[in-house]
Amino acid sequence: MNKERINKLLSKVPTHAIIIFTILIWVVPTLGLLVASLRPVQDTNTTGWWTVLSAPPGVETYQTFCASCHGPEGNAIPTADLSDPELVSEYPRSLPLLAALRKEINGQPHMGGTPLPDSQQAADIAVFLKRLSGSGTTSRFTIDNYIDALVGYRGLRSYRFDCSENLVPVGLSCDLATDLLNPRGMGRAFVNSLIVTIPATILPILFAAFAGYAFSWLDFKGRFFLFAILVGLQVVPLQMTLVPILRLYAQWGLTGTFWGVWLFHTGFGMPYAIYLMRNFLGSLPSDVFESAYLDGASHWTAFYKLAIPLALPAIASLAIFQFLWVWNDLLVSLVFLGGTTPVMTYQISNMVTSLGAGWHLLTAAAFLSLILPMIVFFSLQRYFVRGMLSGAVKG
Repeated sequence: MNKERINKLLSKVPTHAIIIFTILIWVVPTLGLLVASLRPVQDTNTTGWWTVLSAPPGVETYQTFCASCHGPEGNAIPTADLSDPELVSEYPRSLPLLAALRKEINGQPHMGGTPLPDSQQAADIAVFLKRLSGSGTTSRFTIDNYIDALVGYRGLRSYRFDCSENLVPVGLSCDLATDLLNPRGMGRAFVNSLIVTIPATILPILFAAFAGYAFSWLDFKGRFFLFAILVGLQVVPLQMTLVPILRLYAQWGLTGTFWGVWLFHTGFGMPYAIYLMRNFLGSLPSDVFESAYLDGASHWTAFYKLAIPLALPAIASLAIFQFLWVWNDLLVSLVFLGGTTPVMTYQISNMVTSLGAGWHLLTAAAFLSLILPMIVFFSLQRYFVRGMLSGAVKG
């Protein structure tokens, strides 16, 4: 008996290991992205997100080269108080700090018998001095990255700090309610993505529900042929239609409008949506609909009182797929909306300059783009598997 139980337990180990490994692959990068998005820019530029619970950056280097004279708090020498923000402001980077350390004091080397730090160590000390004097970020976590990403601020310091010092950033007003919707920030891009995604998700599902019911329960000539064409349209590459449709939109005045993106996503979302809805509705018991027809119900009544409530799992599956597809789309929005009406995927790429500056904002911007899809998926995931299986079994 014990041997059988052990064998049964060991047979499940590969499955459990694969599941745990898959979860870790998804959870660890997401956790790292969240932690990095909440760290101050100085910490993000010097250490990895996994060091968030370790000692502050530069503390060990400071203790090695400076703490013996200046003390652990930096105030042991009154004439050279390293906790004074004005004094520390003279050494923002490694070069001026190294220049000061090379100078002699009373004819003696500044560092005494201790060797000079290298450039990287000096940079770590400069970062720690900002923390020690209070002129830099003293906390391990901050929401400044999110605020800067939402308002599109790319200065040397944070939006909140510069506004508190009456240093109004160019193009901004330091009124958060107003600056959130400026064209450079993720706030406006978030609104634009919602405007694009919600109608582009609802319209295909709405039309597919009507078409799925018609293909399943209405008897008309050529329905199997039409359904076969719809199934075949799923293999048409989206990219090959961009140029002809863009020329049509230019003639109709739809370029640069939300209507153009809605119609495009609706058209390309319809084949799969109709396929899934037809298979799901066709798998429902025919007795239910026949009883409704015998009781005098019309097709419209059977559709919205029977088909739609019973098809919630398929509708939820379609909503997840279509929402994620449109939300994460860059190509269609870039072609038909351009940079004048930026969406989240387009604006994220603008967080980093061509020289690589501002990349710390990329973590906050990326996590902002993740929040809503995660909410949608976890809200509808109980219907997801049921809707997918029902749509796949019935051919």
